Amino acid sequence: MLNLTPNETTLIGLSYALIELIGIILAVHAVLHARSSQAAIAWVFSFLAVPYITLPLYLLFGGRKLSGYIQARRSGDRTVKRHTLGEVRDRLLPFRTKPSGRDDLSHALESLSGMFFTRGNSVHLLIDGPDSFAAIFAAIADASEYILVQFFIIRDDRLGQKLQRALINKSRQGVRCTLLYDGIGSFALPHSYIHKLQQAGVNVRAFRSSNGKLSRFQLNFRNHRKLVIVDGRVGFAGGHNVGVEYLGEQKRFGHWRDTHIQIEGPAVQGLQIAFLEDWYWAAGNVPLVNWDPQVCSAEEVETLILPTGPADAFDNCSLFFVQSLQSARQRIWITSPYFVPNESVVEALQLAALRGVDVRIMLPEKPDKRLVWLAAFSYIPEVGQAGVKFYRYQHGFLHQKVMLIDEDLAAVGTANLDNRSFRLNFEMTVLVANPVFARSVAAMLEADFANCRLVDIDVIRQRSWPFRVAVAAARLLSPML
Repeated sequence: MLNLTPNETTLIGLSYALIELIGIILAVHAVLHARSSQAAIAWVFSFLAVPYITLPLYLLFGGRKLSGYIQARRSGDRTVKRHTLGEVRDRLLPFRTKPSGRDDLSHALESLSGMFFTRGNSVHLLIDGPDSFAAIFAAIADASEYILVQFFIIRDDRLGQKLQRALINKSRQGVRCTLLYDGIGSFALPHSYIHKLQQAGVNVRAFRSSNGKLSRFQLNFRNHRKLVIVDGRVGFAGGHNVGVEYLGEQKRFGHWRDTHIQIEGPAVQGLQIAFLEDWYWAAGNVPLVNWDPQVCSAEEVETLILPTGPADAFDNCSLFFVQSLQSARQRIWITSPYFVPNESVVEALQLAALRGVDVRIMLPEKPDKRLVWLAAFSYIPEVGQAGVKFYRYQHGFLHQKVMLIDEDLAAVGTANLDNRSFRLNFEMTVLVANPVFARSVAAMLEADFANCRLVDIDVIRQRSWPFRVAVAAARLLSPML
């Protein structure tokens, strides 16, 4: 038993009282600023019950308006758009198009993106890491003016070092190389990796959610985009980060199932705008790029670039999923490593299935984030009872973010089917309106379904009560997952 002096006892009591007071103040802050009632309730309950545990968690995950971030980010976006978007839109107007029979969808998505569908594009699927990075490195090798590279995760492994060498070689040839990585996603990237790039003339920055000292502790507002743009003529986006696991070379997961997309044509300008907005936030300047649309005369693939993030006026990523689900007439197939939807997406999934749409959701069998994996179990019966079918991918780890709508629309990007992508992360989605491309996506997904097992929607009832308790507890945290 501790023998405390009266002064020590008083100090401890005052410390506890101060923590309780701070907890109450931050609980009020959570109520005022949380974007959903579920998140507000979760934070308030936690602050009042265990404030000394919740305080550090709130620094990591809470505070949507931390350090005035949203306002500052929007101000930076407006600065970039004021200098670029007007000029770019004028140059792209001759290529503006609307997908046939999709007026409602195209109007809504153009309003969300601030851009429009363009024709004159060539779009190709890149299935799994070896094909994706072979195409990316080939484009980098062909660069003559500049290279823009952005990844959530870059590792200092064999693949990361190959990217480093490629950028150093091009920089020494006089090509302007710009690299942006997420400060949290790439937290393990050593300074020596960055220093070697900078010595060779590569312009490198880390994306952080704020410019203050607390930015290293703020896990929200992550930049989850994965982009490569070469000379303004070819661009890449999709699910791959830079690490050997994305090549299927990590024993824990084995085969890594992922998808990227290669774009040539006017739509590449949309990727550039998104990159420059992110770069301006990180560096305070705008790199020199080519704004002349490079038309692919042989192909007329209608394409829209849809960047989304926490600085949007609305929850654009969530609205994209809802609008896409509402527009589906025959089928909507979705692949995602995570399934923690918000209420709007749950209802849109249910309604799509109830009106007879073939709704399928493909998820991984193996978890990489156990808490998120557990939370998904609670949504499967709720959505599945309406007729939505769930599949678990068996051949390694499923990480791709792909959506197929009917016979003519497909989306490939970085957004997961979870609240973090809906509200907290910067994401990138490429929407393609083209029957030929949609058929290639359908063929790819049909091959993936052949490596899946159909999930029984009563799966929770078949599990032990400790597992069911863990699932219920994980769902309580779903607004933060």
